[in-house]
Amino acid sequence: MGLMKTISYLCVISFFTIACNAQPRETSQKTPSHQLWDELLKAGVYENGLVNYEELVQQRDKLEEYLTLLSNNAPDPVTWSKEERLAYWINAYNAFTVKLIVDNYPVESIKDLHPVNIPFVSSVWQKKFFRIGGAKMSLDQIEHAILRKDFNEPRIHFAVNCASMSCPVLRPEAYIPEKIEEQLTEQAVLFINDPTRNEITAKRVRISKIFSWFKGDFTKGRSVIDFLNEYSSEKIEPGAEIDYLDYHWELNEG
Repeated sequence: MGLMKTISYLCVISFFTIACNAQPRETSQKTPSHQLWDELLKAGVYENGLVNYEELVQQRDKLEEYLTLLSNNAPDPVTWSKEERLAYWINAYNAFTVKLIVDNYPVESIKDLHPVNIPFVSSVWQKKFFRIGGAKMSLDQIEHAILRKDFNEPRIHFAVNCASMSCPVLRPEAYIPEKIEEQLTEQAVLFINDPTRNEITAKRVRISKIFSWFKGDFTKGRSVIDFLNEYSSEKIEPGAEIDYLDYHWELNEG
């Protein structure tokens, strides 16, 4: 079997493995409070979006209390609103990512936290290290098989944080149903207009590889430039040249 066929086969197997094991086995009609996570973020995230992991290590007990609350109160697709479910899953992704770093701190990069990193087969994002609703889950399951699959919301890519310098910043407050529309828009504006993550002019853009990796999420019925122009302070011409910036995986520590 040729290399490309092998990779394609492994991609398909990986996708179906994630999709088939994505959902919690048990759900809760009660929506958990995100107050503990809000307090942790206010204490551990600087104004520039970098993270004080030393502070979060000191508050490990509070983090574990919040994660237990999430684990025991998985979203019920019938009784929870879309906003409640969306806020829950974004907070869950970010909080369990922080747990990865806190449990292994100090670390230079989140990509160092899996001993065998084989593309499409094994990575830190596919590691099932937590439970939600009784089911073992990974960060990939939350991002790809729940957030991307169920919500049709490209702005999630500016809300979930992978603990790396090129990622969108970790918002210094929890996502909550009552404000999530406003919060997602603010994250999109902040990320797209951040010159350290995107370089935008009218005739040429050098943008984050997020827009390449998840191009299909941003281009449903429109172009990437159309999407950028919804949030960019610099309006981009339709025929502008597009390049992608290198992605930096160093820990987003301040």
